[in-house]
Amino acid sequence: MTQQTQPVRPEHNGLAEGGAVFAGVLMVVNGILHIFQGISAIALDDVYARINAYVYKIDLTGWGWILLVAGVIVVAAGIGVLMGAVWARVVGIVIISLGLILQFLFLPYAPVWSLIIIAIDFFIIWALATWDTEDRTAV
Repeated sequence: MTQQTQPVRPEHNGLAEGGAVFAGVLMVVNGILHIFQGISAIALDDVYARINAYVYKIDLTGWGWILLVAGVIVVAAGIGVLMGAVWARVVGIVIISLGLILQFLFLPYAPVWSLIIIAIDFFIIWALATWDTEDRTAV
């Protein structure tokens, strides 16, 4: 009688799985905050301090549109992550990485807020990159 062995699968990583759900929620909230940040930059240029000698010469209205569009994409990807879509993980990693860079470039306008968002973006990228969507049933 031959004995069949099943492949050994790594253990559940509850932190990564729970982190991925949390990352999806953070993506939706982060995207909404980007949308609000973009709208305020578009509507009222006086909301943020004007930086005269900034290396990256994009006016505040330009930053507003960039943040608004990125926010809409992040919200859509966040909803996809919450629904378990693999495409949303890939889009999420890419768009959150770009959002992290955008927040770095936005540092002179809102330094503390940008650093908080950068830290949240690092967590989201980690959670999406380490989350394994395979069904892990007990052996």
